[in-house]
Amino acid sequence: MPEINNKVSEKFQPYVSAGQNVAEVTLRAIVLGSILSVVFGVANAYLGLKVGMTVSASIPAAVISMAVLRGFFRKVSVLENNIVQTIGSAGESLAAGIIFTIPAFFIWAANAELAAQGYYHEVSKTQIFMLSLLGGGLGILFMIPLRRYLVDREHGRLTFPEGTACAEIIIAGDEGGGKAKKVFIGIGLGAMYKILMNALRLWSESPGVDIKRFLKGGTVGIDATPALLGVGYIIGPKIAALMMSGAILGYLGIAPLLSFIGSQIPGVVISPGDIPLADMNPSQLRNFYIKYLGVGAVAVGGFVSLAKSLPVIFHSFAAGAKELVKGKMSTEDVPRTDRDIPMSYVLIGIILIIVAIWAMPSTDLHLLGAILAVVFGFFFVVVAARIVGIVGSSSSPVSGMTIATLLVTCLILIAFGVSGVKGMVTAMSVGTVVCIAVCLSGDIAQDLKTGYLLGATPARQQWTEFIGLFFPAIAMGFTVYLLADAFGFVQDATHPNPLLAPQANVMATVVQGVMHQSLPWTPILVGGMIAAAVELLGIHSLPFAIGLYLPLSLSAPIMTGGIISMIVRKVTKDESTYRKRNENGILFGSGLVAGDAIIGVIVAGLIAGWGAYRTYFETHDGMMNSLSGSFGPVLSVVAFAALCLVFYAMTDSLKKNRP
Repeated sequence: MPEINNKVSEKFQPYVSAGQNVAEVTLRAIVLGSILSVVFGVANAYLGLKVGMTVSASIPAAVISMAVLRGFFRKVSVLENNIVQTIGSAGESLAAGIIFTIPAFFIWAANAELAAQGYYHEVSKTQIFMLSLLGGGLGILFMIPLRRYLVDREHGRLTFPEGTACAEIIIAGDEGGGKAKKVFIGIGLGAMYKILMNALRLWSESPGVDIKRFLKGGTVGIDATPALLGVGYIIGPKIAALMMSGAILGYLGIAPLLSFIGSQIPGVVISPGDIPLADMNPSQLRNFYIKYLGVGAVAVGGFVSLAKSLPVIFHSFAAGAKELVKGKMSTEDVPRTDRDIPMSYVLIGIILIIVAIWAMPSTDLHLLGAILAVVFGFFFVVVAARIVGIVGSSSSPVSGMTIATLLVTCLILIAFGVSGVKGMVTAMSVGTVVCIAVCLSGDIAQDLKTGYLLGATPARQQWTEFIGLFFPAIAMGFTVYLLADAFGFVQDATHPNPLLAPQANVMATVVQGVMHQSLPWTPILVGGMIAAAVELLGIHSLPFAIGLYLPLSLSAPIMTGGIISMIVRKVTKDESTYRKRNENGILFGSGLVAGDAIIGVIVAGLIAGWGAYRTYFETHDGMMNSLSGSFGPVLSVVAFAALCLVFYAMTDSLKKNRP
């Protein structure tokens, strides 16, 4: 496979030279990219709400593009494939921005205490669509004047890991058929597994073991799903282990300790709990105490990530502001590979978005909110665009930047006399716009790097990024509402097994607490101190904090995927062979995620729209209520173990399936 030269050079020569005029933006590329954008956007929305993580869609989109276009058409250019992945990856980034923030409105709506205080706001599908377009549009437009500095002039210094890897895969297009098989097999297997387990309820989704005889208050279980297994492989053993360590501390350490303390003081109620500590089961211990430890840990982990980036932030902001002010260049006599959308269009677009944010009804943004959204949006877009160039999109501290936005916004609103429910809605609307802008700016930065290496026309990529934003923006509102109705984001009588939406829960808790001065500060501060202690050990605390917040059963399958990744690394001595096996695993894992998540959304639709199926689903919900009854937990573990073996085998099937 051709190697991308990422060394600093005065004159970089892309794969397709500026003088060549090849097919780039075609109808087939737009249609395929839009379909992939919606598919990966919906899949990542489900996954992110379940476990708080999304997986990159750029490489799977590029691989599927090569397989589909080359399968149906004789002549396909690498720049067409690049447009497909540019459009296709936007949905995943939008999903991240949505699931970090929008569920907060649903969480508040389910809060009886807020309802008693007059909470009236319900975010609509139209508002989700508009917030998606406004936030995403800001992220794309703010990134355009930064391209020459971050992508061109900093070439060799900023590697943009995902963008560079995607360019390498597109250039190696002759291997696309074999690689695409891994994605499609993963999608098919993940979907079939999910249908049998989740849709038909053949076996238990979350087998567990009661350990109260040995460790009262502790819990052991696993959400045996293909998506979480795939996520574990993709993020690798190190991050998976950090998540698992947080879960072990919370649910096999702190929870049993709380239960033991409760047994020494029977009948005593300890705030924020509302029943005696001694009477709480593991689920109640999580809801009243461990959850707030996780809130504090996630907040501190996000801020630490942000603090580590401060030198980059200041440098990037100064450079970005300079580029935005002086970024006037005529497209006349400019090489094709250096043409951006004209700066006049960019400025007009930004002004129109500011007016639209100001005029948008039912979000309580208005003039102050619009100003805050644009100011924070510009600042953090500059920050995020450079950070993803250094460490990649997966390590960008989006949650930390959003929490910082929310806290400062809350304080400013309170200073202007805006508080209570109105302040909550305004602050979260500002946070939503900023979060989506940050996510989209990171995505287009990676896409522009891919295009730079391939020799694409930047302006065409920038225009098509808006297409990649538009179609999943339509789907996001329907998807969030389906999932909210079917599963919910808060555990209650109607939704016993909700999608936990960890980041959105944290942000909802922070905003509500600041605006109503009702945060249970002690467990939150203790969680923050735990995260600080982890950082002092030289360990990245954010994955640990997410593991502390989420139930142990969600971290267990992720750890299993990480172990498979570790085994592949250990048993493969040759570096070249390992790279190929690991790429196989990432592609197959991405397929598992997509297949599982798509069926999950379909099941949500059936639950929401078909009463008979909803009754069937709820009747067979739980460890012992599956069609296989008491054998359900055993069958679940056996099926999951078989899936793990298939996963490992798929990493080693390159030689047999190479075209």
